[in-house]
Amino acid sequence: MTLPAEVREKLAELELELSEGDITQKGYEKKRGKLLAPYIPQIQGVDPSLQIDNRIQGSSQAVLPGSKHNKSRAPNTRDERFRSDLHTEAVQAALAKYKERKMPMPSKRRSVLVQSSVEACTPPDTSSASEDEGSLRRQGRLATSTPYQGHSHPAVEHWFNRVIQGSSTSSSASSTSSHPGGRSVTTTNTTAHAAFNVNAAATALADFMAHTQLGVPVNSRVSSKIQQLLNTLKRPKRPPLREFFVDDFEELLDVQQPDPNQPKPEGLQMSPLAGEPLGVVTNWPPSLPAALQRWGTTQPKSPCLTALDNAGKPVYTLTYGKLWTRSQKLAYTLLNKLSTRNEPLLMPGDRVALVFPNNDPVMFMVAFYGCLLAELVPVPIEVPLTRKDAGSQQIGFLLGSCGVTLALTTDACQKGLPKAQTGEVATFKGWPRLLWFVIDGKHVVKPPKDWHPPIREASNDIAYIEYKTSKEGSTMGITVSHSAMLAHCHALTQACGYTEGETITNVLDFKREAGLWHGVLTSVMNRMHVISIPYSLMKVNPLSWIQKVHTYKARVAVVKSRDMHWSLLAQRDQRDISLSSLRMLIVADGANPWSISSCDAFLNVFQARGLRPEVICPCASSSEAMTVAIRRPPEMGVPPPGKAVLSMGGLSHSVIRVDTEEKLSVLTVQDVGQVMPGAVVCVVRVEGTPYLCQTDEVGEICLSSGSTGVAYYGLPGMTKSNFETIPVTSSGVPISDRPFIRTSLLGFVGPDSLVFVVGKMDGLMVVSGRRHNADDVVATALAVEPMKFVYRGRIAVFSVSVLRDERIVVVAEQRPDASEEDSFQWMSRVLQAIDSIHQVGVYCLALVPANTLPKAPLGGIHISETKQRFLEGSLHPCNVLMCPHTCVTNLPKPRQKQPGKVGPASMIVGNLVAGKRIAQACGRDVAQLEDNDQARMIENRDIILYPGTVASTASCLQLHKRAERVAAALMGRLNTGDHVALVYPPGIDLIATFYGCLYAGCVPVTVRPPHPQNLATTLPTVKMIVEVSKSVCVLTTQAIMKLLKSKEAAAAVDIKSWPMVLDTDDLPRKKSPQMYKPPTPEMLAYLDFSVSTTGILAGVKMSHAATSALCRSIKLQCELYPSRQIAICLDPYCGLGFALWCLCSVYSGHQSILVPPLELETNASLWLSAVSQYKVRVTFCSYSVMEMCTKGLGSQTEALRLRNVNLSCVRTCMVVAEERPRITLTQSFSKIFKDLGLSPRAVSTTFGCRVNVAICLQGTAGPDPTTVYVDMRALRHDRVRLVERGSPHSLPLMESGKILPGVKVIIANTETKGPLGDSHLGEIWVSSPHNATGYYTVYGEEALHADHFNTKLSFGDTQTVWARTGYLGFLRRTELTDASGERHDALYVVGSLDETLELRGMRYHPIDIETSVIRSHKSIAECAVFTWTNLLVVVVELEGSEQEALDLVALVTNVVLEEHYLIVGVVVVVDPGVIPINSRGEKQRMHLRDGFLADQLDPIYVAYNM
Repeated sequence: MTLPAEVREKLAELELELSEGDITQKGYEKKRGKLLAPYIPQIQGVDPSLQIDNRIQGSSQAVLPGSKHNKSRAPNTRDERFRSDLHTEAVQAALAKYKERKMPMPSKRRSVLVQSSVEACTPPDTSSASEDEGSLRRQGRLATSTPYQGHSHPAVEHWFNRVIQGSSTSSSASSTSSHPGGRSVTTTNTTAHAAFNVNAAATALADFMAHTQLGVPVNSRVSSKIQQLLNTLKRPKRPPLREFFVDDFEELLDVQQPDPNQPKPEGLQMSPLAGEPLGVVTNWPPSLPAALQRWGTTQPKSPCLTALDNAGKPVYTLTYGKLWTRSQKLAYTLLNKLSTRNEPLLMPGDRVALVFPNNDPVMFMVAFYGCLLAELVPVPIEVPLTRKDAGSQQIGFLLGSCGVTLALTTDACQKGLPKAQTGEVATFKGWPRLLWFVIDGKHVVKPPKDWHPPIREASNDIAYIEYKTSKEGSTMGITVSHSAMLAHCHALTQACGYTEGETITNVLDFKREAGLWHGVLTSVMNRMHVISIPYSLMKVNPLSWIQKVHTYKARVAVVKSRDMHWSLLAQRDQRDISLSSLRMLIVADGANPWSISSCDAFLNVFQARGLRPEVICPCASSSEAMTVAIRRPPEMGVPPPGKAVLSMGGLSHSVIRVDTEEKLSVLTVQDVGQVMPGAVVCVVRVEGTPYLCQTDEVGEICLSSGSTGVAYYGLPGMTKSNFETIPVTSSGVPISDRPFIRTSLLGFVGPDSLVFVVGKMDGLMVVSGRRHNADDVVATALAVEPMKFVYRGRIAVFSVSVLRDERIVVVAEQRPDASEEDSFQWMSRVLQAIDSIHQVGVYCLALVPANTLPKAPLGGIHISETKQRFLEGSLHPCNVLMCPHTCVTNLPKPRQKQPGKVGPASMIVGNLVAGKRIAQACGRDVAQLEDNDQARMIENRDIILYPGTVASTASCLQLHKRAERVAAALMGRLNTGDHVALVYPPGIDLIATFYGCLYAGCVPVTVRPPHPQNLATTLPTVKMIVEVSKSVCVLTTQAIMKLLKSKEAAAAVDIKSWPMVLDTDDLPRKKSPQMYKPPTPEMLAYLDFSVSTTGILAGVKMSHAATSALCRSIKLQCELYPSRQIAICLDPYCGLGFALWCLCSVYSGHQSILVPPLELETNASLWLSAVSQYKVRVTFCSYSVMEMCTKGLGSQTEALRLRNVNLSCVRTCMVVAEERPRITLTQSFSKIFKDLGLSPRAVSTTFGCRVNVAICLQGTAGPDPTTVYVDMRALRHDRVRLVERGSPHSLPLMESGKILPGVKVIIANTETKGPLGDSHLGEIWVSSPHNATGYYTVYGEEALHADHFNTKLSFGDTQTVWARTGYLGFLRRTELTDASGERHDALYVVGSLDETLELRGMRYHPIDIETSVIRSHKSIAECAVFTWTNLLVVVVELEGSEQEALDLVALVTNVVLEEHYLIVGVVVVVDPGVIPINSRGEKQRMHLRDGFLADQLDPIYVAYNM
């Protein structure tokens, strides 16, 4: 059954409306649902009621039946229903939608992962697949993107939505392939498609979609993984492309356009909210030290503080009398007994560090009040446990900026600190030099009778400095004045109704924030008794605080939601405890959005133990503003607590929209009570001018009051922006003349003047213009069955900036017993849950081994340190999942080639109009000289083979004699024109037999001998060249002959099919009857075989004429006179290396010193020693030789100098290459060997290729090679734009040497074959007498290469015959003049055309991406990139421990995104040496690609980016 035509038409219209923005996504879905509703039930046999409302996508089924609340609730009963379960339900419901999506699991190196079936490599999808799905997948071999889901499944309609429209939540392959016509495409393998035979209607709907077949016939685990990956990248999450694309290489990142349908605030402007006035208390002490003096003298026996040990037993109770006397002793000692050179060490107002462990509140309190009495400023900090503590360096900066020179501590603590060799406390990284003073009894002195500490009225001088760590990890000191400290105690006393002598239990850190305010300051003000519960005790016994409330009948407890949560896990052990004494349970982090679930769950359990619902009092505070709001205790007659259920979507646009709990993406928050007494609160916009928010808008809460911090110590700029904000109305009028403090809390004022907080500025992540809160994302992650796989409290969520937008990163600690599959399953579910509930993609989700995340001092994860480690690649995750395809929606649009092609004629006209010349250049003219190779052999110059000591020498006469012997041996056996393979190690034999073949009229083919240790890979290449070149005979040495016919060789090739093999070691001394003379110069002289970097084996034909012309050009360019000595460190088998070894020295008559590059592996200094010993002026090498010298001799230049190695004789050192010059390598080579006299101008590069082995050589005369900087982004569009050195996206390119005499070069358009102008990027074409005459054979692809050797321009000079080099480059006329006085034309090679990657409509050169990747982490030794089915695959060699492997995944993805605007599809981490490199030092990327697809790389880790 097919869909009726009118329905199809209407669907197409809808599609169009949606793409043009005339209809919202929601409206589109609704209308589409209606149109298709009549047809869907008939397909699936599902109850039609399911399809009525489009919103039912398996979500509302998950909401409990009891969720209809009884609307009339008693004012103080809390809602039982809302607990953390609700969020879990929402998450489970959200996940139910995602069952069909299979994600490829990363591969780790494990012997168990050898099975190669898809089933073995994909995590088993729990409870989603029916038998249908399994059988389907087996038929289809590669997992399909939308498996048919069995019969009666609630998400049926959802499945059809996905087939018809592609899910908005699924990720995309849009970065690499732009879908035709903007239609959404589901990727399905052909065979799987065939198996989709449900019935006709399903087929109709499936056909309605444009299916693309990406089935690639490589059958391996890797290819199925990648197929799975492609299946997950179905639909782009991106705004529709603009209609017209301007093809300009200024690649503009997509700026997220605000959604016209996003909610906007509609309320009135809020008015500032004032708390009740501060009450006047008649006998209120004038300052905190005065209060201490009063209680210490009038109530000395009254308990002040009880400290507990780790067993929960009280160790010591400090009375007010003791606190008073001990603080006095300390104050006297600090002021009078510490001196340097008879000067007192401390003056009033000096800052002093307080370093006390968390289980010693008594000593801390004595030290704190001792400092106050001595008028010193205490700076409480954490105890640094190791020199590498998270954040400890930042604390050091704080101490340094505060000018701290003295640290107070206890004896026990001082003994535990890391010590230097001298026995003193070690200086921590970044810390100033400190004097450590132990304040235990024996070190302090009793003051004389007449000494009294000065007790003054509270002033605006600094009382203490509290430290705070910012989102970025820097530590600031917040200064609190005496008057603010006193006012805050006053306000807290009034708000909490504290009375004299009350008992309070404190679980919080007493050094800062609420723990300090309630447990150290306000308690002394009111003579309260504090029971301090150390963190170490809470870890052992989470119930300890509840037991102490029961034991001491405490009236108040100060806790965090974490403490409530922990006590729930342990509450079953205790039956006989009562919390009825509590009148106030202060939840210090009540502003945390998920504290409500802890509060509700806690109440649910402990209501039976006497806990009254109304005593739970959440509060909101920040280090800068101190307490902002707190819910008052019930006796104060305050309005009932409030609860708001807010839409997450609204919140992400900073708008408050009340929702219902049935929805998935809602945030339920509780109020944090009323504003503090004497304070005024307002809510302002987060960014820009602090305008007042509207009543239904979320903003940053600002507070004005006398009881707040005053400044950031020593940071006037930040102080001004945070402590002196003046909020203004929408018309720009200031609302008050008093400055407000930004509290860094995000929230709003709700009904009944209650304050609600929905997040913190520190956790705010702005992704594509929408705001998300880290805590909310953590809560969602935890709702995905967390306990099995990860630790609850150990999840860090933060954002990193990649490609000019924030990207969300989630890091969690994995439980040691969780299996790889389980963790991966959990990770993919977390991604889906966050995507569904927050409508935001997670960029990276990483799991690290247990206990490896940096901890904050009192538990919890140190977020900024975690982020730092993530960015520098030292997090060492054990599992990582990157989802750049989903998250990165602001990539520049793919380039679309313009349809109206510009023809070659108009290009020329355009260039002429622009005043540009056509890019054409040529070397000097060569006078026509007749040459005869053989005649030259008689001149007597030596060829020296030099491995360390001279191994063998041959004059031309000796060569001639040996060549004659070879010719004599061949003449009887072979015919003129037969091809002969020469398989010799580098040496004189090779040269002699080469000429022997020429004497006999045979055609020599030089072949690199197989490597005895690596026959399996090297011998097949030898065999292939012998077969492809149709050689009838193999000449070689006895040793190699044995090797070719050995048992080991038989394992690699068929040894019976070798042609005749002759060894030339002991030939009889016979002279050949007559020497062969070629009848015409165009006769074939030799064949030059080599494997290109793209893995193609090709042999080119060199005629006698071309051979002579080549030698003549090189002789002229390099001035190779007979008196010269040339050192050559190159492989002699093909290209210019062969020409220099075998041809040039014989032609020019100079002395050649031949250094086989293989010898450098055992003796790296061999080549340079030879150059120095023979005082060589001209030398040739390859990049691999240069690299060996740089790496192997970099640190040994001194030793070489002592051995008298001197390179000052070298005028030219040329690197022979068929690639873009490697500037960094040549520069570092020049720098390292400058010490040995190498001139910085000496090193240059050459350029040759298959069609012409020598196009450019620097030579000895002429201007130095020039370097230009081009814009890398322009290159991607095949354009050249010159920029200044150091400008962003600049790429240095060095000229490839001077064009040889007789060579003409032109730059041609690759498509139209027309000539291009100066500084335009195109293919380099060459015309010269020494061009090769054609391919002898190309292994595999003959037809493609017909026009490589004889092609003509389509316009302009259409007569000249050119050869196409296959390399992209450009010509540029420089200001320099060459030898003939003409302006010099420089040729710049950019890269091989075959190697370029076509991605997003642009052309990328692999080397550019690889350079960026290698820079991204110190452990990346080498890198290679290639594409597979439009995915970019990056292979990196890891030089370091395997635990660093997964760190590289995120860094590689980040750097390629940042610098190249590309999304990496697969990251493969391998061992050093896996990336194949040929003898010229070039990467064989295609071999690597084949190895990857055939699963032969044995990778350490493979990550498939979603």
